[in-house]
Amino acid sequence: MATLKGSRIIVVGGSSGIGFGVAAAALESGAEVAIVGRSAQKLKAAEKRLAGPGRVTGIAADMASEADVARLFDEVGAFDHLVATAGTPPPNYPIGEADMAFVRQFVDSKLVGAVMLAKHAVRTLKAGGSMTFTSGINKDRPPVPGGSVVAAIAGSFTYFARALALELAPTRVNIVSPGWVDTEMWDEIVGEAKGGYFDQMGARLPAGRIATPDDVAPAYLYLMQNEFMTGETIHIDGGQRLV
Repeated sequence: MATLKGSRIIVVGGSSGIGFGVAAAALESGAEVAIVGRSAQKLKAAEKRLAGPGRVTGIAADMASEADVARLFDEVGAFDHLVATAGTPPPNYPIGEADMAFVRQFVDSKLVGAVMLAKHAVRTLKAGGSMTFTSGINKDRPPVPGGSVVAAIAGSFTYFARALALELAPTRVNIVSPGWVDTEMWDEIVGEAKGGYFDQMGARLPAGRIATPDDVAPAYLYLMQNEFMTGETIHIDGGQRLV
């Protein structure tokens, strides 16, 4: 497999959660990393935690703004790999009570945001490089009620990657589909109840526990390094699809 040493990698959502784990693993592999997020303050804190002077750069950009997305790639210039892990808490109400403004905001942040990233990444992404997007377990095990919208969006990424892999070849396009991962987003979704949720789900999983970002990050590195993997979805969920 190809080495990541000396590669330039953009990690959208890299200031926290899975993205931070990917950025840390990529730095350990010798890559240069640009972490992208909306909060300049969080980015500065992440840069300090990653402790990669000269090899990690924080760039503030809102993935809902095409002008910000375009500026991001202008600022980075030529690069080798794009990883997108950014997300927001999903809609969680029954379909009959759907707040359509919130649904549209979620679709924009996840699906339209991915389309905009791909649109502008192709200008400076080196031939033979890769894009890796993130879907999730809700496409396979949607919560009921309230899981229809997030399941539809998460499921769409598989087909998005398959089509882009053909259109952009030899650039490779793949998806990572995690199960539950202990990230800051869960604090926003369920607050203090997180521990109870994790204990219950962890006891059900064949893996016996909930994942950490360090458990999931190697899947992203594998997709960047394996030059024969494209149009695929890697599931890394501790067996959650089985239970």
